[in-house]
Amino acid sequence: MQVLFESRDREGLELRELVHRRVQFSMRRLTWLVSRARVQLVDVNGPRGGVDKRCQIELLTSASGPLVLSAVDKDWRSALDRVLSRAVHLLTRLWRRQREHRRVRPLPEPSAD
Repeated sequence: MQVLFESRDREGLELRELVHRRVQFSMRRLTWLVSRARVQLVDVNGPRGGVDKRCQIELLTSASGPLVLSAVDKDWRSALDRVLSRAVHLLTRLWRRQREHRRVRPLPEPSAD
């Protein structure tokens, strides 16, 4: 899985390695579903502070196309953990749905009337 990172903020750029490690670790069992993950860290309000750190992740999947999730929190690590948790949950749900649709159910036996 390819991980792309984007941030215009200096503090966000310092988290590049952490983001790569966290994405690889979180998606370790689902890498066969995701070919690319693009992570963006944005400071919504700039230097004013507050709950304004947004982490957005775009996952390119072969089965469902692109999935975009985002989370806003007081710091980027919390926002990253929240969005990765939601992404893993969503991917697991999508995989289970696809697997259930593939199952072949046996036809009922014809009754002898």
